[in-house]
Amino acid sequence: MENSTEQGRIEAERAREAAERERQNLEQTRSDVEDRRANAEASRAEVEQLRVLAEELRGARERQRREAEALRQDREALRHIAEDARKAAEEARHAAVGALAATADALSANLAQMQFLADARQTLREMKEKLKSEG
Repeated sequence: MENSTEQGRIEAERAREAAERERQNLEQTRSDVEDRRANAEASRAEVEQLRVLAEELRGARERQRREAEALRQDREALRHIAEDARKAAEEARHAAVGALAATADALSANLAQMQFLADARQTLREMKEKLKSEG
């Protein structure tokens, strides 16, 4: 009987060791699962950060697009203003040339009139002198 008790004790010790190994295996598996869960949570947090950054980038791109469009519209408006200014300057140049031509014509007419009056005075003087000498 002692032999069977000894054998029972050995078997119990082996079963206890096997149970301990199984418990250690389960503990290692639980630890691995916990590590994977922690890694998955960290990955999820990183993905969320990337999503937030991507959203911010989309917003920044949209703002940049709107600013670029506003700048394009401003450049177009400035181009129209410059074209209008160029046309106004051209019209002013034509008006100045016309005014200069009209002034030249007026001066020429005044000069011709003054010459006519000077000639008429001279003729009158000559006639007066001739009348004096005849009379």
